[in-house]
Amino acid sequence: MTPPNSYSLQRTMIIYILLIGFAALLVASEFVLDTHSTALKLELTRNFQQYASGELAEDQVYEPLVKIRNKAMMMVGVILAVVVIVLTMFIKTITEPLQHMVEVSKAISAGDLSQTTGVESKNELSQLSAAIDDMSTNLQEIIMLSRSVCDSANRVTTNTMGLMKDEQLDHGKSDAMEQQLARLESELTMLGQVIDFFKLYSVENQPWPG
Repeated sequence: MTPPNSYSLQRTMIIYILLIGFAALLVASEFVLDTHSTALKLELTRNFQQYASGELAEDQVYEPLVKIRNKAMMMVGVILAVVVIVLTMFIKTITEPLQHMVEVSKAISAGDLSQTTGVESKNELSQLSAAIDDMSTNLQEIIMLSRSVCDSANRVTTNTMGLMKDEQLDHGKSDAMEQQLARLESELTMLGQVIDFFKLYSVENQPWPG
């Protein structure tokens, strides 16, 4: 759910499309009005009459249409300018932050939990950014807890094996306990290696200037 005082990506896309549509509608309306105006018809009629009487050259007869053509080309340029502006806004507000979050997600999946998105906007991108950062934070908490458990378990196994050497235990029981402790130590070592694979967040990380 989009929080208050925020706007959705859907609304943003609608605004962009409406801007382009509005510009195109203005150009089309202006072109239709020019080509169907009474003044154009009268001017062309007058020019043809003057051409028939020899008062105008052939290229001067269609001068009103040339003016409309030049005006239409200028209007097309305006539409293109609007499209470029809208695309720039789209890339700046949507595409770039989304691409940044994709790169951060790939880094997190590769084990680099130091990455943060830090996208600050008033739409769903900000919510997605916060969810990715929360996921990274939760993973770090789990890994830190696992590391603490590994350290504690390693100390316990080391102390237990030392006590077993000092105490006189039955040979069979001693061998069984040593095997279990060695297996536990091996598993803890493997878990520690998995934990060390991840790179955790540090305060030096800079947020994404979204």
